[in-house]
Amino acid sequence: MSNGFHDKILRVNLSDRQISVEQPGEHFFRTYFGGWGLIAHYLLKELEPGTDPLGPDNLLIFAPGVVTGVATGGSGRHAVGAKSPLTGGFGEGDAGGFWGTELNRAGWDAIIVSGAAEKPVYLWIENEQVEIRDAAHLWGRQTAEVEEALKKELGDERIRVSQCGLAGENQVRFAAIMNDVSRAAGRTGLGAVMGAKKLKAIAVRGTGKTEIADWDKVGEVAGWMRDNFKDGWTGELHEHGTDGGLEFLSESGGLPTRNFQEGSFEEAEKITGRTMTETILVDRGTCFACPVTCKRAVEVTDRHEVDPIYGGPEYETAGALGSCCGIGDLEAVAYGNQLCNAYGLDTISTGVAIAWAMECFERGLLTEEDTGGLELRFGDAQTMITLIEHIAQRQGFGDLLAEGSLRAAKKVGRGTDKYAMHVKGQEIPMHEPRIKFALDLGYATSPTGADHMHNIHDTAYEAEGGAIQDMRSLGFLDPLPADDLGPEKVRLAKYHIDWKVLYNCMGLCMFMPYDKGQIRDLVQGVTGWNSSVFELMKVGERALAMARAFNYREGFTAEDDVPPWRFSTPFKSGPAEGVQVPADDIDRALDLYYAMCGWDKETGAPTAGRLYELGVGWVAELLYGG
Repeated sequence: MSNGFHDKILRVNLSDRQISVEQPGEHFFRTYFGGWGLIAHYLLKELEPGTDPLGPDNLLIFAPGVVTGVATGGSGRHAVGAKSPLTGGFGEGDAGGFWGTELNRAGWDAIIVSGAAEKPVYLWIENEQVEIRDAAHLWGRQTAEVEEALKKELGDERIRVSQCGLAGENQVRFAAIMNDVSRAAGRTGLGAVMGAKKLKAIAVRGTGKTEIADWDKVGEVAGWMRDNFKDGWTGELHEHGTDGGLEFLSESGGLPTRNFQEGSFEEAEKITGRTMTETILVDRGTCFACPVTCKRAVEVTDRHEVDPIYGGPEYETAGALGSCCGIGDLEAVAYGNQLCNAYGLDTISTGVAIAWAMECFERGLLTEEDTGGLELRFGDAQTMITLIEHIAQRQGFGDLLAEGSLRAAKKVGRGTDKYAMHVKGQEIPMHEPRIKFALDLGYATSPTGADHMHNIHDTAYEAEGGAIQDMRSLGFLDPLPADDLGPEKVRLAKYHIDWKVLYNCMGLCMFMPYDKGQIRDLVQGVTGWNSSVFELMKVGERALAMARAFNYREGFTAEDDVPPWRFSTPFKSGPAEGVQVPADDIDRALDLYYAMCGWDKETGAPTAGRLYELGVGWVAELLYGG
């Protein structure tokens, strides 16, 4: 009997309605763990180079990891992947909640969807029973309505639903895949892939369980989390959610404001997590087995009616729809968040695309003739709300923004591409590299385009007693300044990023305060494998290298690893006035990082030698021949 996985991958071809089961074996799961690693494996193995991301030949893969659904904090996550319609490269997003656990309990390690249906359909998975059902009655409906309708239709309130939303139906290039209504696999436009396949939803009900090798070892980690989660960062997460640090970031000059022109927002206090707690918060939500309960549920009943079923703004949302658009109206931000969750939109790309348009309008590069009569100004909450509606429905100027800011800028011309804040076509998250330099390196080199989760946040490593304590097990003995980009910081960035990609393979939340030894113990306890921290690091490094290999095969090179110019331009005012990421330092850091990772300086792809060292020689043969 396997532990931590079922050795069952569900394959569904929507074109011919064929359903089959694949059993790749234990060595496969020990190599890739699930999540990101499993997704990269199948995209490289089965997708032809140049595949249209919105065509039937793209694969859409739902993949929990080996710890998804294990009864300990942070284990309620799963990954979704495909070739991205936003970047044209490796697409991967991760979501919390309960859907991944339910899929695990139904006895499945992953779902690989190929082909495309002629008419809207949904999948109904009840343990081993899998059906493709008509979804015409669900098409065009908002996420909460769809979930309610499926629970009623299937006669079970305990089912879990993952769905593409109206934005996915309309193939908005940054459409999210929503589960549990308020949880999003938000980045890289995976909802558009789901919508293009006319797969409206996947409803799951599972009554089984994953076998665990050593309950005592797992219980020790789970018990520590239960008893200690209120200490430090996770205690703040419990009290005020991920938005709790927004005001501090503004005070330090690290809050993206008005399309990253500034790092401090004069109305930050109005949209911070503490204000949310004191005003519109009505409940705290959580993900499977997690005691932190960092999720917000908010309610507004006056100007904007906000239903708690859609949750509440995370930090990224408050930044993207708030400060990045110059908006200090918490109720408007909460309503914008509700619209994004109801329609299935990535709040980061949505907010940054709108901020791009606002800056271009204020600079005279866009006019009312371009925008259909809309006057786009920073601080205009109603315009932000209107544009979210128009993006999701691809109406008017929203149809252009639905392509993402880079494509929109290329279509408009007039120098508007200068103000599109992106890497590889994906909009920058709400973390400012000018106060944490290696973050800029991570943005530039991420195979998914700019991402803040599998990335380093330098400020965590500045002081004794911080994150550097855990990194001492990997040989980092002294704290490093946030504005350092020397060789030791580059090495720290490499190890940190490899380790964070591991989380996306194993199905673990990155906010959990486990140290590396505890994560090793968790994997050992779940699987029974004699895994070491070294092996776990290699799982993350392998998955990252495979994603880079996929991008190389799709035409990406080192020239695509470029952070926005704005971050090498000093702030003109605020707490970080005069601060910039020196362009020469970034160039040197990129060269050194490539060398440390074993990536070719010209192509940006992993070398054959590094791929063989990582145990995936088949990828080297795929790229470079036998």
